[in-house]
Amino acid sequence: MLDNLPRGTITIEEIEMGMTRHLRKVVTDEDIEMFAQVSTDRNPVHLDDDYARDTIFEGRIAHGMLTAGLISAVIGEQLPGHGTIYMGQSLKFLAPVRPGDTVLAEVEVIDIDHAKRRVKLDCRCLVDGKKVLAGEATVLAPSAKFD
Repeated sequence: MLDNLPRGTITIEEIEMGMTRHLRKVVTDEDIEMFAQVSTDRNPVHLDDDYARDTIFEGRIAHGMLTAGLISAVIGEQLPGHGTIYMGQSLKFLAPVRPGDTVLAEVEVIDIDHAKRRVKLDCRCLVDGKKVLAGEATVLAPSAKFD
């Protein structure tokens, strides 16, 4: 279940340095299976308990890009929100996410170029307070002038 803040749009004219938004989601077996189906990434470390037990993770893990997708959800639904266009994203995967983990995905405004409508966001995902993903995104924010 998501505990999103209100969905919608924060325009470039309203965005401020340090502004943050987040969501929290429990990653389920069904999420992992659906991501495998959509992405066609059926690596057994994600899907096969017996196989995954013999890996460095000692058990199944969620796809890293499934976790990264939660960052995309915060950006596309909350900050800046609807109408945002992704321009780039860097990611570092720091620890595995396992079925049943609750992931907190957060973004924070760290740079704004009002003239070009560009916003740079610090991105992170945490499980039990431990950072599992870190990165930065650059997005084109919607403008009230074009609505």
